[in-house]
This record gives sequence, C-alpha cells and structure tokens, in this order.
Amino acid sequence: MTRDPDRLINLLPAVYRNRDAAEGEPLRALLQVIAEQAALIEEDLERAYDNWFIETCDEWLVPYIGELVGYAPGGGIGDAAVRAGAVSARREVANMIYYGARKGTLKLLERLAADIAGWPAIAVEFRERLGQNQSLRMPLPGRGRTATAAARRPAPGHPDDREARFSDMRRLSSLRGQGRHGLPNVGLYVWRLRAFPVTDAPARCCEEIGPHCFTFSVLGNDAPLFSRGPPPEPISRRAFSAPRKRGDRFATASPALYGEMGDGHPATRSLAIHAAGWPNPRTMRSQLVPAEKVIVANLEDWTYQPPPGYIAVDPELGRISFPSRTPPKRQVTVSYHYGFSAEIGGGEYSRPLSQDHDPDAEKQAEPIRVSGADALRKALRPWSEAWDDEEGQEGPHVLQPKHAVIEITDSGAYVMPIRLWLRPGRTLQIRAAQGKRPAISLIDWQVGQADNLTVTGKAGSRFTLDGLLIFGRGIQIEGALRSFTMRHCTLVPGWTLDPDCDPRRPAEPSIELIDSGACVTIEHSIVGSIQVNNDEVRTDPVLIRVSDSVVDATGADCDSPQCEALGAAGSRLAFASARFVRSTVIGRVMTHEVELGENSIFLGRMTVARRGRGCLRFCYVLPGSRTPRRFHCQPDLAMQLARGQIEEDARRRRPGDPPDPALVTPEAERERVHPRFDSLRYGTPTYCRLACYCAEEITTGAEDESEMGVFHHLHNARRAANLRARLEEHIPAQCDAGIIFAD
Repeated sequence: MTRDPDRLINLLPAVYRNRDAAEGEPLRALLQVIAEQAALIEEDLERAYDNWFIETCDEWLVPYIGELVGYAPGGGIGDAAVRAGAVSARREVANMIYYGARKGTLKLLERLAADIAGWPAIAVEFRERLGQNQSLRMPLPGRGRTATAAARRPAPGHPDDREARFSDMRRLSSLRGQGRHGLPNVGLYVWRLRAFPVTDAPARCCEEIGPHCFTFSVLGNDAPLFSRGPPPEPISRRAFSAPRKRGDRFATASPALYGEMGDGHPATRSLAIHAAGWPNPRTMRSQLVPAEKVIVANLEDWTYQPPPGYIAVDPELGRISFPSRTPPKRQVTVSYHYGFSAEIGGGEYSRPLSQDHDPDAEKQAEPIRVSGADALRKALRPWSEAWDDEEGQEGPHVLQPKHAVIEITDSGAYVMPIRLWLRPGRTLQIRAAQGKRPAISLIDWQVGQADNLTVTGKAGSRFTLDGLLIFGRGIQIEGALRSFTMRHCTLVPGWTLDPDCDPRRPAEPSIELIDSGACVTIEHSIVGSIQVNNDEVRTDPVLIRVSDSVVDATGADCDSPQCEALGAAGSRLAFASARFVRSTVIGRVMTHEVELGENSIFLGRMTVARRGRGCLRFCYVLPGSRTPRRFHCQPDLAMQLARGQIEEDARRRRPGDPPDPALVTPEAERERVHPRFDSLRYGTPTYCRLACYCAEEITTGAEDESEMGVFHHLHNARRAANLRARLEEHIPAQCDAGIIFAD
C-alpha cells in the first residue's frame, strides 16, 4: 500500500492550506503524523484479513491455525530442521482437511510421502498377499497367487510382486527386525533416487571387445538404466520386454519404455537409440532404431550375437550390441536416464548461471554459443594461441575479451586437447547450456608431455568451469591465476572407469596446482584428489574452498598413504588453507591448515600442520587425526559418552561387583559410529549415499539435525522421521505401517 503523507491535508479546502503555508505549515506537519499512524492501522486491518488463511498468514500464526484443524508437529522434527526448510508446516496444515477426509486409504499414504517427504511411493497392504484358502461364495482370484516362471514376473520384494507368502509375525515398524507379510502390516515403498536424463549423447564404443559393442555411458562403465517414473527405478530385463505374441522369435523392447514420445513432443521415453547409416549405409541422417528391432538380452559377457537387422540391449548393465558383421559405420547416439541422489556433478538439471560483468562496457557481451568440437576449438583460439614464451615476451597478438563466456549447447563428447593462456585481468568461463551435459575427453595426444587440461594465467585472471563432465585426464593450474572455480562439474575420480566402475588411474590427481596462488572454489561438484605443488618460501598458502561436493581419492583403504584427497607430491603436506562445508572427503587430508570444516565427513586421517587456527564443527573425523580444535564432532562425542558411563558405573558399584554388562566400550562406539555408505564407487547410482543402517550420530549429526556429508541438503533422515509420524495418524484402523526403501 502506498503511503501519501499529504493525503489528509489535501482533503482540506484551499483557504486553510494557504493560511497554513503562510504560518510555516504547522497543520501540515501534524496531519502527516496522523496520516502515518492511520496508514499503519489500515495495513494492520488488511493484514488481519490475510491472517485468516493458511496460504497468506504470517509464519507465527501457522501453529495456531494448525491447532484448529488438529495439526501437531511431527515426531523427531527439531526446530533447527524447520528453520532449515527440511519440513513445511504451512503445507501440512493446508492439507490437513484433505488428509482427514481420506484417512485410512492407501492413496492417502502415497500422497503423504509426496507432500511431506517429496518421495514417490506405492502403498501395499500385505494381508492381501498372504497364502489363504479361497471362499467359494466370494472368490478372489487375484489374491494369493502361486509362484510362476512367467517372463514378466516382478522381482521378489517389488511392490508389484503378488505371489502368496506365509504370514510374518514381525511388525513392519519393529526396530529389531522389519517384517513384511503380516496381517496388520501396511508397507509404504519409497524411492529416494532420482532419474536424470541424458539427451542425444554419443554411445561409447568398447573397442577392446569389438566395434559392435557399445555402452550408454560415455565413460564406458556399466550403469543401470532408469525409467522416467514415477517411480524412478532401474529397468530390469523383464520390465523392458514387451508382451510376447505367439510366433515371436525374440523378446523386443517395450514401447512404454523405449522410443520417442510422439505427437510432436521432443522428449524421448526412458531410453532411445539413434544410429546413422544403420542398417542401411546409404542413410546419412540419424534415425531411431524401431522398438521391434531391439532385442532384450543379457550382455554380461558380450557373447550374445543379435541376428542381422536387430540390436541387443541390456538395460541392467547399460550395454548395446550390434551384429558383429554389420557394425555401425557412423556415430551412435543415445538418450537415457541414470539414477542419482541429488543435483551435483555435471547433469542436464536446471542450475543457476552466472558470469562476470564488465563495468566499463556499455552492453554486456552475449555468451559465445558453440556446438561441436570444431566450433569449440575455434571459440577457444584467443586463449589457446595467446601464449607467452619463457622470457616473458608475448606471443601472437590475439585479442582476448575482458570477460568471456563460452557456452556449449549440446550433450556431445568433445575429444580434444585444451591448453589455455589468460592475459592479465581476463576472465574466461566454459559452461554447459541449461539442460545440457557435454563431456570433454582428454586423451593421449602428445608423447613428450602431459595431456592435462592446462590453464596458465597472469595476474588478476580468472577461470571457471560450469556444468561439464571431464574425464581422461585432470586439470593443471599454473601461473598467477587469481581464481579457479568449478560449479556443478564432474572431474571423474581416477580419470576414467573400468566396466565395473573401478578407477583406472586411482593415484592420479584431478586438480593439480603448480606454482600457482589461485583460489580454488569447488561447488556442487565431484572431483578426484587435489594436489598442491607450490614453493612454500615465496608464496602464501593456497585457498581451497569446497562446499556441497565430493573429493574422492578412490582408494580402497581411505587411510592408506596412497589415498590422498588433498596433499602434495611425495606424500607431503599441501601448502594450502582449506575449507570444507557440507562435503564428503574420501581419502587423507594433508594440508598446512584447515580454516573450517563443517557438517562434513572425512573418511581418511587428517593431518594439519597449523592447529592453532581454524576449527571443525559437526563433522566426522577419523580417530588419530591431527586437527584444529573440534566442536561436536564424531566419534569424539560417542566415545566420550561411553567413557562417562563406564566411570559412572565404577563410582556406583560396590567393591567386588562386576561391571554392568550393558555398557559399551569406547572402541566399540568408535566402530559403531563409523559412516556406512551404500557405495563409494563413482558411477554407481548410490554413490556416497549413507546406508540405512548408518549410525544416527551421522545421519542426524549435522548442525541442523540433518546428515553429515554431501547430501546434507536433502534432509533424508528428517523426512523419514516426519513421514513415520504422519503415517501413525492416518493408517487404517488396527494396522501397522512402515517405510520400505525400494532403492
């Protein structure tokens, strides 16, 4: 509402306004004060009307309106989680009337999972799937099915598995052992993984196997393909097979999962394969391989050979096999979905884009949009040819813009060497366009020197990567570069992957600084180890800032000397000042100082030279580490509590009495609190996700009662706790409900 301070004086006749002006406007000043207070009263009256509705009321009124409809905060949700946005009380209060009208129905339980936790779900009443005798008066042929060997039979434990089971006496919500097929049990299957698309990307040819063998992943590793959902889940061979008709020779792809959407829709279904010049070599343009020509097969050992005119696809491994006698002569492009927990690393998800602005320029320059390796090579020419020789003389005169952005507008693979030189004060950003994920492959180009992505900068220059997938080699930073920033990128740990997702070069760093004082900033990214090789006599410590990211040294033993997430050549301390916030670090951290470690997990031993500066807060640090002062870290708290209980028991018991057998030792607590992960191999869908049986001190040990590590922002433990509390309020009568994690 606009406040006009003269709205009251303007209501008076002109004769009084003129007389007031002659007297120095004392009446106008008085009416302005009255008008200001009247405006406040009017705004308060208008706000009082808005406060009648949950959609527009003030935040402090949400609990009061919730009490009118019977809302109570969920169990296990602390104030810190509410402040952090892990739950939305306003949304729950708004839906309470809807929930109450449908209380006791399975659809409501699925709606609760979507509204409260943000997870797709399927509710199952297990008593419907128990083996029982059928009534002749009211037969139910769809209940209690016997086992079958049908090709489209769901996997055991899947929500669609309707085969009869014996009754399980354990309850679904039991903490000692979760039972499923019992009379009162109602299970809510939830999916925490998300399906992320990859559109029109080149398939990787496995030349070591044969020119007819391909993988969907551009890295060449086996990766299960996911359905678009809901729910997003791995596609099994059975689910990918279309219903077979009499006379069909093969199990072909299901049109529900394979192919294009049709009706002019540009997107594809869960997966699609385009091959130019196959099977007809005269066809130059890329065309979709029809679903009836795609055979569903097991390609685990690459022995299956599809007949001429067909291709074989294994969705569980992400492999493609063409006929060995007629391999494709041109590029094979694929569109598919892969599973992951969150939007970190390179991907086609929506992300914020930013660039540096030139205050001296009248109009901000548009990004240089490129598509294809030749176009990218041409766009990088001002930076790849502007080299300087060893004596400091400038090379070829190439004009470099002051602030330049090169935007890659496709999800293709760019196989090319990249060596960049930035002049003083110049800024260069290479980024992926919104909704794209280009992959840059750095392969062996030169025999006499390394083939890393090398960036050499003069004083004040800055370099940024955004939304890219880089594999084959690492990044080398040299010179007086001011800053190097990575946002939403992936530098494949170990440079590249084997088919089983093992790193091929586990000891090689992803980022290497050589005599450079550049400030390294890593945000929402996945990188390998970081190595700092600077002269400690003539330079200051390098600033390394890591947030919401994974630093993976790829070692099987995270505490081994060969597994260094941050260090220097020769297993020395990196001359760096590091900051880790909401990150997971796999490997040893050996650095000059740690300015801050917060809500993070350090799986390797930490060795810090300068302990008097900095601190670690709400982190997991491997015992035996040399760190700055720690606050509320694990396993320190758990071990301290165990020692306190042992000392308290020793003070209370009489001489000669045995210790309490229920007490645990500090060593046992240290082992219990150690973080447990579903997978620590990059390339697997559950990479760096905390396991369900991980200790509660880790899953709720962050500052805002969320989990430590890179997926802190997901608040998975808080979502599950709030959902369990709501299930108890809305389950059918005399039933026991529980959450079953389907992934």
